[in-house]
Amino acid sequence: PEFAEKIFDGTKQFEFRRTIFKKNVKTVIVYASSPIKKVIGEFEIDTIIQENISCLWERTKRHAGIDKTYFLKYFNKKQTGYAIKIKAVRKYIKPKCLKQDFSVNPPQSFQYMHDQ
Repeated sequence: PEFAEKIFDGTKQFEFRRTIFKKNVKTVIVYASSPIKKVIGEFEIDTIIQENISCLWERTKRHAGIDKTYFLKYFNKKQTGYAIKIKAVRKYIKPKCLKQDFSVNPPQSFQYMHDQ
């Protein structure tokens, strides 16, 4: 939930991933894990940066929303990584339930969804 909230308050302008989508994705819904366990909003993707880990940190650190220790731990044993540049955030007034509102279970990393 801490990182999800940082997306909407503007302190986290990049979402990091060890692997990236295989399909064309334009919008990401944001699920806040325990204790909230709800979809709290969404954002559009500006660009996706693929770089070696040290260059990725240098390009994104000012708006990463995480510290370098957490970043390096997340990318442990990876040579390259991805940073999804966030734009056009929309926080929901009322959080949504994945199972009831989207008919899916919480994914481990990400999951493709069709337009609702």
